[in-house]
Parts: sequence; structure tokens; C-alpha cells
Amino acid sequence: MNLKLLDTDHIDTWQPHDVGIQEDIDQIFGKGGAIEALVQARDQKIVRHLGVTGRFRPEALIECIRRFPFDTVLMGVNAADKYYYSFEKDLLPLAVGKQMGIIGMKVMARGRILSSWTPPPVEQQKHSWEGRGAIATTLGTLTKQETFFYTLTLPISTAMIGCDSVEQVEECVELARSFNPLNQTQRAALEAKVESVARQALFFRLMPR
Repeated sequence: MNLKLLDTDHIDTWQPHDVGIQEDIDQIFGKGGAIEALVQARDQKIVRHLGVTGRFRPEALIECIRRFPFDTVLMGVNAADKYYYSFEKDLLPLAVGKQMGIIGMKVMARGRILSSWTPPPVEQQKHSWEGRGAIATTLGTLTKQETFFYTLTLPISTAMIGCDSVEQVEECVELARSFNPLNQTQRAALEAKVESVARQALFFRLMPR
């Protein structure tokens, strides 16, 4: 790790990314695995916090958290969560109980959850990484505000919102400023509303590994 190139003397958080299957866990925790380098960097004060990330299935992240006291966990969550391999059911409460920093991602599912999104041609999707998980054949069903508010209502510390333009960044800032947590009835209504597009909204959990 060359900190000089990054113009800093430390990294706030270092996280093995996209941990999803047992093979990933074995590589991290096996002899000479990534966890040894992570701990060494923390002990040398090169890194302040250690975390783990995943978007595929919750079980691998649960196992990582049980094996090691990570400070943070990044997980893919949105209003469709409960329909395929839910992260909210067991992983999220475990992370909350361990007082971890919890980072949400895939909030808008690369746009696939949004009613303002138009699916690309099927042939184009077949050659995209999203298409490896699920081919989208219909518009999404939620507004940006609905999917934004749903995820921010979860017991997370922050969320990563993918943006393609300055205008989108400004829009997200305004949404954050106007955020009001949803009640259980409102959350359930959005979950029901997104059921018809849950597969395309959770494409990242359905990719072959």
C-alpha cells in the first residue's frame, strides 16, 4: 500500500470486497490470508478501521463477522431485500448488535428499481455485468425518494448512492435534506410495490459464483 501516492499517512477503513461464498472466507482467514495483512496494517496504524463488504448472499458476511471483530460492514440493500436472500433478516440485526458501522449500497439497484428507468435492449443486457444476475424486462416501480427513504430508514450508518452526473449528486443531496424515516406501514407498502421487479432489483444477489 503506497500511502504517498494517495497523499495521506493512513487509511480510515480497509475492507475485503464482495465476500460472498465459502471460498472467499477461506482465502481471507486461511494461513497467509488477507486478515493477516489487515491486522498488521491496523497494528502499524496504517489503517484505522477494518471492515468487510458483500452483495451476493448474507451467510458469508455473517460468518466473517462471527469470526472477527470487524468495525464496518457494507451490504447491498433496498426495498426488494426480503424477496431473495434477505440481508435485513439476520445480517443487519447481527451488525447492529455488534455496534458496527453499517454502510448500505445498491440502494437504487443501478436504476433497475426506479419507475423512471428504461431497460436497455435484452442483447445489450446479456453482455453487461448486471445482466449476469437478471435480465430486466420492465420499468421499476419506485421513485428515487421512495427507495432512498426506505434504505435510510434502516438502522444503517450511511449509504452509498451511485451517481452518474453532478445533477444526480445535487438531487441526492436534496433528498437527504428532506429525509423523514418511514413507519412500518409505509415500508411494507413499498416492499409490496416493488415485488414485481424484485428479481431485477436484486440482480447482484443472483449472479453465478
